[in-house]
Amino acid sequence: MSTASRGVNIGPPRFKIAVHSIVWLAKSGCICSSAMIADQVDSHATFLRRVMQALSAAGLVESKGGREGGYSLRKPSELITLGDIYDAVTSGNAEPEIDVDCGEAGKQLDAELERILLESEQRTIAFLRQFTIADVMNRVEFFKG
Repeated sequence: MSTASRGVNIGPPRFKIAVHSIVWLAKSGCICSSAMIADQVDSHATFLRRVMQALSAAGLVESKGGREGGYSLRKPSELITLGDIYDAVTSGNAEPEIDVDCGEAGKQLDAELERILLESEQRTIAFLRQFTIADVMNRVEFFKG
């Protein structure tokens, strides 16, 4: 079975929603409401607003309040990398974990696993930084309608 047919679930679900949202904003070229984006990316509007808040805090999107408000890209799609998006939606979003006491060997194992996972995440982000939103959009055939 190929990797493509199984689907790849790297990163949190908010990463995929964030990428889809930024692509949608890039394609639209205008200010879009959270309800409009949520509808286009098949997400709940409340969840989407949390994702958009992280993207806004990272300087990737701009939010405008009020009746005519919504979201727009803060910079061109050619300057937004997948790594930027991953950083935005994963920084500061760690879920609290249950601490289990496994003795000294367990603490050493945990420390080594943390180092390995940190390196893995750093390599993933470095790889994702090779692709801009414009690159991704060029790989996808959008239907004109």
